Amino acid sequence: MTVSSYFQNMPLAALTRVASGLEDADLAILNARIINVYSGEILDNCSVGIKGEWIAWVGDAPKKVDETLTRVIDASGKTVVPGFIDGHTHMAWLSNPADFMETAMKGGTTTLITETMETFPIVGADGVKDFLAALRNQPIKIFTTAPAMVSISGKTKGVPVDVLSDLLSQEGMLGLGESYWQAVIQEPDIYLPMFLQTMSCGKLLEGHSAGAGGKKLMAYAAAGISSCHEPITAEEALSRLRLGIYVMIREGSIRRDLAAISKIKDFGIHSRRLILATDGVSPADLLEKGYMEYVVQKAIDCGFDAVTAVQMATLNVAEHFGLDALVGGIAPAKHADMLIIPDPGTIVPEIVISRGRVVAENGHALAQPRKHVFSHRSLASVQIPEPLKAADFSIRFQGAAPTVRVRIIDQITELVTQELQMEMPVTVGEIPADIRKDIIKVAAIDRVHKPGKRFVGLIRGTGMTSGAFASSAAWDSADIIVVGASDADMALAVNRIREIQGGAVVCDQNRVVAELALPVMGLMADVPLAEMARQLAAVQTAAGHLGVRFSDPLLTLVTLTGAAIPYLRICEEGLVNLKNGKTTGLWI
Repeated sequence: MTVSSYFQNMPLAALTRVASGLEDADLAILNARIINVYSGEILDNCSVGIKGEWIAWVGDAPKKVDETLTRVIDASGKTVVPGFIDGHTHMAWLSNPADFMETAMKGGTTTLITETMETFPIVGADGVKDFLAALRNQPIKIFTTAPAMVSISGKTKGVPVDVLSDLLSQEGMLGLGESYWQAVIQEPDIYLPMFLQTMSCGKLLEGHSAGAGGKKLMAYAAAGISSCHEPITAEEALSRLRLGIYVMIREGSIRRDLAAISKIKDFGIHSRRLILATDGVSPADLLEKGYMEYVVQKAIDCGFDAVTAVQMATLNVAEHFGLDALVGGIAPAKHADMLIIPDPGTIVPEIVISRGRVVAENGHALAQPRKHVFSHRSLASVQIPEPLKAADFSIRFQGAAPTVRVRIIDQITELVTQELQMEMPVTVGEIPADIRKDIIKVAAIDRVHKPGKRFVGLIRGTGMTSGAFASSAAWDSADIIVVGASDADMALAVNRIREIQGGAVVCDQNRVVAELALPVMGLMADVPLAEMARQLAAVQTAAGHLGVRFSDPLLTLVTLTGAAIPYLRICEEGLVNLKNGKTTGLWI
């Protein structure tokens, strides 16, 4: 739903009668402490009256509550805070949306703003709309941002302005999602028209300014960027705040920056443009750590006072996205989203209320998110026409030289790569992998736009000594990404993904040793979260047994196609240098 649509059937007359004591509330919370995010106070001995989905009164009850007509929750001095808001997440990756929502709301998250960028390369605008349909009419509120589609592949780069205009008009769409600053500066003719279209619709431009500083950051800000979730130090956060950019402090499964950025609290600056966000949480972290309740608790543990920490996960987020008329605080005429916690410093939700209903109690969901039936097109996204063969991963060299100088992706950290140039031997017209030097093959295969088109290269530093590892959930693309020490196992892994219509697959010695099916657009599972987490853990473990040296092998794999992390990447068209945006081949 759009923000305005929530108000179309708002029972204003009933709310005023309840607030005046002329009508009974449907639900009342009595004897509570309330964190008032508007005034920055903690108020004792307060009550909250709720009519339908809306708050009618806060403070002293306008009349004695009749428990035969009103459901009463006695807070007994415990603390009530607004429902948490995650201002930047990625729901269209790995988890089933309904299962994700159920776990998130148990911890007190009642509103989310999610990217849709993952769905567009796979099924286009129809895929985005199919995903949006999965988020509507749920116990909690989900808003979205449209895909900017910064991609290293020409087939998935950018969104036509007319298509973007259609997407921006969809219910719940708040703006344009993250656009990586390098691409915006390098290819303004693609992205600035999209920016203008978004702003002309009165909507926001969400940013991604990792590594930008000085003139580069200024140029990016001058394009109209409203927020950034990429600062990793307090100094980087401050530089963006000074430019009027909301800073989202990221604490999720991709990066955990809260501890480092928390030093900003000692700078004596205003905190009202600081936002807590996850940038996505893995199934295991969601089950083991929780969601926004974990992030808010960590903010307090890092030294933010409780009121500030709650503001960064409620009102600050709502104000940034223009949602503060609806959510973000506990006040009359706001949506009744709130949770009861033991005290301001203990973020352990005992009762979660969303849209005026108790949706969770003591960690148990009392409302079930609606499961969406995705379209046939969304469930048939791996369109490679024929199974691949081991020979399809051969790197052939036509010359007569005994060696050839090549470009190699050098995996120097879990996510960061650089370009390595070295001489490789030519064996019977082929460039083989060299496990002794930690050099194996890597390939990206288009599964949607020109199905089967592929580029095969070399990568150093994975640690893999046998087998292959593949996934259809590659970042910023419509590719399957696969690495392997064996051409036969690479073919087997990709073919298994083709059979199950998406997933992550580990093969060794010509057999599948672990897999996670991701049949929804090749991105999302359709099994319960706990089972999905178990299967994912088995895939990660199996990749580790092949020698992969990183803590999250799947993340390392799927970011090889990403357009944001430095700096040599791969797609079906070739190797891409993110420093200049140029696509190159294997040969020097």
